[in-house]
Amino acid sequence: MCFQQMYILSKALIFPPVKLADDNGLLALGGDLSAERLQLAYRSGIFPWYNEGAPICWYSPKRRMVLFPEKLRISKSMRKILRNNDFRLSFNQDFAAVISECKAIRRKGQSGTWITTEMQAAYEQLHELGIAKSVEVWKGDALVGGLYGIDLGTVFCGESMFSKVSNASKVGFICWVQQLAQEGYTLIDCQVYNDHLASLGAEEISQDLFLSYLPNP
Repeated sequence: MCFQQMYILSKALIFPPVKLADDNGLLALGGDLSAERLQLAYRSGIFPWYNEGAPICWYSPKRRMVLFPEKLRISKSMRKILRNNDFRLSFNQDFAAVISECKAIRRKGQSGTWITTEMQAAYEQLHELGIAKSVEVWKGDALVGGLYGIDLGTVFCGESMFSKVSNASKVGFICWVQQLAQEGYTLIDCQVYNDHLASLGAEEISQDLFLSYLPNP
């Protein structure tokens, strides 16, 4: 592992310039997950990502994976699934259940989850403040998929999604993007490259271009 000088956050609500992030996007360590700090982070193009028991790590990647709503790509098979109305969607109906399911799901190539107990509590608080939003996907009365993220007004920062049955999270994501497009949102932040999101039209842009879409901190 290559060690370099790293910015350690104090109690002050301040982050270093995102240009100081290393090649992996790591910008700073420490601080807390208070609602005030998290809001400042997202409005500055920064997000927390770390494992249970480790220091809080703050990231701002040099290349940002994003989806412009007008570039959403829906395959013929997905259009058929959407027309069949096999799923029912709701918004902000059960945020706690969505983040809990995202935390519990096992992901390929990952030994654990980055949604720590501390992070779960912090985002539930943001939801109570109307900042964190959730999408629930139901099949009958069962919650089978969903996603959550941070709402910045014109930009939605996606955090995580889960699916218990085939295509559930994809249906939720597509319908949420369409909803945001109708409301005039300009960008969905997907953070880092992901083949699944790329298949839906997401792409990488520069850090500078991404920051230009964010509201002022």
